[in-house]
Amino acid sequence: MGTLIYLAISPIHYSEAQVLYLCLQVSLLTIFIPLAFYFWLKTVGKADSMMLENLAQRKIPLFLSCILLYILAFKSITQAALPELHFFLLGGLLSNLLTFLYLFMNVKASIHQMGIAALTCFVIGLSAHYQVDLTYGIALLLILNGFVASSRLAMQAHSYTELAIGFGIGSIPQLALWWYWL
Repeated sequence: MGTLIYLAISPIHYSEAQVLYLCLQVSLLTIFIPLAFYFWLKTVGKADSMMLENLAQRKIPLFLSCILLYILAFKSITQAALPELHFFLLGGLLSNLLTFLYLFMNVKASIHQMGIAALTCFVIGLSAHYQVDLTYGIALLLILNGFVASSRLAMQAHSYTELAIGFGIGSIPQLALWWYWL
């Protein structure tokens, strides 16, 4: 979503081939490879469900996510080519690393909340960076933060603390990286 929002907001006009290539790279490394890896983990008995409620089952997918985000941020979408998107992905990498490290302290953070919080901070940053009024989009994302938190509580997938940790892990790296691209 961050890539699509970036492409919609950026004043830089990319060719159709560039947009397709960028979307293909991001989709492969953030959707299709992790999904294929999940099905492999499920087949070999290392994952019970898509939610990965067991802390031990979250370690391998989060580690893989860190590797894939590293490849995307440092080998594909570099600071020189697409600085805003690079720092968004770098923030995602830092968030995933923090979530991974928290697992070793037996702390389960909400990855759903982490993701929507990071996206919200990125869109706020894009709005400030490009001087574009995204008030309604930001308001919608803030409402979606509430929906995500409410749904995780209703499903009894997380506690308030786990949601707060997820929100912090998602937003703090994005906010810290504003210094480099805003």
